[in-house]
Amino acid sequence: MRVADFNFELPDNLIARYPLQNRTASRLLVLDGPSGKIDHKHFTDLLSYLNTGDLMVFNNTKVIAARLFGQKETGGKVEVLIERLLDTYKVLAHVKASKAPKEETVIVFNEQIQATMLARHGSLFELVFNQPVLEILEQIGHVPLPPYIDRSDELADKQRYQTVYAKNEGAVAAPTAGLHFDEALLAAIKEKGIDTAFVTLHVGAGTFQPVRVETIEDHHMHKEWLEVSAQVVKVIKDCKKRGGRVIAVGTTSVRSLETAALEGELKPFSGDTDIFLYPGKPFHVVDALVTNFHLPESTLLMLVSAFAGYDAVMEAYKVAVAEQYRFFSYGDAMFITRNPKA
Repeated sequence: MRVADFNFELPDNLIARYPLQNRTASRLLVLDGPSGKIDHKHFTDLLSYLNTGDLMVFNNTKVIAARLFGQKETGGKVEVLIERLLDTYKVLAHVKASKAPKEETVIVFNEQIQATMLARHGSLFELVFNQPVLEILEQIGHVPLPPYIDRSDELADKQRYQTVYAKNEGAVAAPTAGLHFDEALLAAIKEKGIDTAFVTLHVGAGTFQPVRVETIEDHHMHKEWLEVSAQVVKVIKDCKKRGGRVIAVGTTSVRSLETAALEGELKPFSGDTDIFLYPGKPFHVVDALVTNFHLPESTLLMLVSAFAGYDAVMEAYKVAVAEQYRFFSYGDAMFITRNPKA
């Protein structure tokens, strides 16, 4: 398939640049993959689509304040976006500057904080800081809002660009489907007899990179670190045995579970993934999906199309635009059941 097949017209005013006041106040477009039927609901109506015995799988990664502003010792301005924590002091990062920094270049953030460029790895730079990285980010880091939210981060983003169950630090982008859940909704889900489990996938900035090839089969995904524990594998297998559905909250949860089942059987997994799910690729674990609306021509739109069927998804996006749904990270959500014939 061509990348252009996943394009759609999106008016600028439908891009959500701020979250709604309440996490659960978003709208919910419900898409039945097998039939293509579409319903328009509120996010709290999700409860009525969940059955006792189902299992919901969340990504508990925690967004770090990964954007830093500094300057070279020569005075040139530098913007650093951390992609991955390597250890207490070292990171891989995207660096914006008038000229790419050379080895041994020192970037100064303030009188006490600086970093030295050690090596270049493709488009990423290996930097070593003079203080523990997470402590630095706590002091001077900015929330790494996606490029389509074309405003500076604000104090409220520290809380709202983070799920209420975020635990393991390391993401530079939020697993945005999870932003719709608050403690009350999670409690209601539990009360209905629906199990929950948590995987970790540290979302990288590469999730926003455009696909620069013409045919999707030629695209190579960026790598992200994930973990699916033995306990998660067990609860999923128990769910399948009792006839329950595995419902992934977010495409990162899908990618985590399907990576752990790449050989056809779900097994514990810890390490990097570059799994790319597009129409024609099989799904071994996930039966239903909660997700936001994704960018035109993005790998995430391709994943959703693989899950529910290309025609059904593209029609749903057309309807969502017509119905004025809010798009992307701070936008509205979808609940999608998988089309096994997609």
